[in-house]
Amino acid sequence: MTYAISYVATAIVFLGLDFLWLTGSSKFYRSRIGELLLEHPNLIAAAAFYVIYVTGVSYFAVIPALSSGRWTTALVSGALLGLVAFGTYDMTNLATIKGWSLEVSLVDMVWGVFITTASALAGYFSVSAVQKLI
Repeated sequence: MTYAISYVATAIVFLGLDFLWLTGSSKFYRSRIGELLLEHPNLIAAAAFYVIYVTGVSYFAVIPALSSGRWTTALVSGALLGLVAFGTYDMTNLATIKGWSLEVSLVDMVWGVFITTASALAGYFSVSAVQKLI
């Protein structure tokens, strides 16, 4: 039950925040890497990313925080996971894709740290709240 609540809460927050970010920042990305973007996103690939990434956030940040009983573990682990995951993607793109900019990488990495941290905290606090009710 703990894992399911963690996953669902983390997924809801991650998907909600990412939807807001992607719709609100589309002009930023289009103006800088528009020629690299698909006209319509590959929804199967996007769904696979969300399933895999939310699993990682739950496993590497939420569950360890619940085991330690400290929300700060979710905060730090979420931030580090976001930095590593988004940093890997963005720095690899910067190293290999013509037209990819440091500006895009830095903005995206900050976003990755924020969204992963927020999602990990949501998962932690959701499970903690349910456990107090039971």
